[in-house]
Amino acid sequence: MEDIDAVILPYMADFSKLQGITAARNLKLVQTQTTGYDGVHDLVGPGVAVATAAGVHAASTAELAVGLAIASLRGIGESVRDQTRNHWNPGRWPGLADRRVAVVGVGGIGEEIRKRLDPFEVELSRFGTYARTDEHGEVMGIDELMDKASGIEVLILIVPHKESTHHLVGAELLARLPDGAVVINVARGPVVDTDALVAELKTGRLRCASDVFDPEPLPEDHPIWALPNALVVPHNGGNTEAFLPRMTSLLKRQMLAWAQGESSENLVADPAGGKG
Repeated sequence: MEDIDAVILPYMADFSKLQGITAARNLKLVQTQTTGYDGVHDLVGPGVAVATAAGVHAASTAELAVGLAIASLRGIGESVRDQTRNHWNPGRWPGLADRRVAVVGVGGIGEEIRKRLDPFEVELSRFGTYARTDEHGEVMGIDELMDKASGIEVLILIVPHKESTHHLVGAELLARLPDGAVVINVARGPVVDTDALVAELKTGRLRCASDVFDPEPLPEDHPIWALPNALVVPHNGGNTEAFLPRMTSLLKRQMLAWAQGESSENLVADPAGGKG
């Protein structure tokens, strides 16, 4: 173990099964195969650099976010359930065109979501860590989200999970969303207060279409399974056939950089204050 100075974590690694990594006393770098890296610094400690797979999953996660929006707004989940009962049940659904959509998170995946929403003729607003204007227009600060919630019909979440975003979408914000609004979480489960979301869903006032949940995996007896206005995807955002070739390409670049003593791509800071 002392000869190991770099480790590539398995995709969607269960950290409880990787505690032995700390025995690699000369460990200098951990490479994840996910965009998110919450829990990695806690696993390896502040003295170990962490690099993510940022960019690898951007296209696939963005297409799922848009797909979830369309599926929920066109009642596709309901149609699938009707199909199992041989029940022909036409109806008028909101659709994505002309909806007021908010994307919360303007990093790499947030930008890919923005690009994919452009042809759908939505009224788009974007929220980032701080307010600014970029080449695509206004980015509002996340601190403005509560005040703007009453005008958001489709809320797409793609922020990292950290202290400032834990339960970002809680009971108060959910209550401010208009009737019929859809919450789409392709970020991390704890960005949404699950209990508050379930309470709203049970009233039938809101809908959700999510790839991530808290807890995860969802227990078999979790109430969200039975709610007709909830669309559940089992954390499959980046898990498409595009993953392996893109991840392989990143690892080839990383290994070349390591061999030449150069800095890795996608290094991330330790939230405790150190640098990855």
